Amino acid sequence: MHFGTADATLIAMMRPLVRSTTLVAACLLIMAACGERGTSQRPVLRLAVTTSTRDSGLMDLLVPRFEAAHQVRVDVIASGTGKALKLGAHGDVDIVLVHDRDAELRFMEAGHGVRHEPIMHNRFQLIGPADDPVDVGGLSAAEALKRIAETGARFVSRGDDSGTHRKELQLWSVAYPNGNPGWERYLESGQGMGSTLTMASQLQAYTLSDHGTWLAFKDRIDLVPQDLVGDAMINPYGVIAVNPEKSEQIRHALAVAFIDFLLSAEIQDVIGAYRIAGEPLFKPDRAATRSGDRSRTAEPATAWN
Repeated sequence: MHFGTADATLIAMMRPLVRSTTLVAACLLIMAACGERGTSQRPVLRLAVTTSTRDSGLMDLLVPRFEAAHQVRVDVIASGTGKALKLGAHGDVDIVLVHDRDAELRFMEAGHGVRHEPIMHNRFQLIGPADDPVDVGGLSAAEALKRIAETGARFVSRGDDSGTHRKELQLWSVAYPNGNPGWERYLESGQGMGSTLTMASQLQAYTLSDHGTWLAFKDRIDLVPQDLVGDAMINPYGVIAVNPEKSEQIRHALAVAFIDFLLSAEIQDVIGAYRIAGEPLFKPDRAATRSGDRSRTAEPATAWN
């Protein structure tokens, strides 16, 4: 093909740019390949947690520490406790961190888990308008819900089979033998705790929340905790390693290492020291491991099952 003088001059001017562009493209391809190789060689722990631990910010504090110590990646899947346990039962995650002790024990009895440890606890709280229009202050949790229902006040439930929703259902069963009586201004958000608190605030409604998420959201909403009495609102969290027989993809050794990490004295202290606006979110349980050593921490490993 014949090029004119002007064309030839233009091509000559473009050659350095083409060579430079080609070199850059080649470097990018090499970097991408190296990145993909690094990612594929980096073990992944699939961790199902409740939205309350995510919304409280605790996972943002703990997960990077574990990833750095063990040179792994943790994929955090946040959902309600019910869904998290289903993921574990189906072998779709390696480990679950939830807050429904009865459901956790049933999970273990069914053979879905092989190690179950209490990690920390806080309290559930009944959150509502500052003026407490139906006067639930000083009542027990079940009595407060009964008064809310009887007066037809607004109430927003998560309605998502989460640990918080299950706690609500348990309280309704105490207040009413046949469960929640239902009324026109009882609503279900079907969403996580943060979104439910936001919705309840917009409606100036009552709702049930865990203490940690309430602290994380209290400056964004126009609701306050109601002053209830009794011990019915204690909220324990437990971690469970999924039975490796559920799937060949389960990284059991990595799941056990994460449990040992959570139980270590260092991380229990981190959990206890975690605060928002000066207030602690969780109280560490300092539960012993199966070996009976409260301070044992799994050493970083280069290969995981």
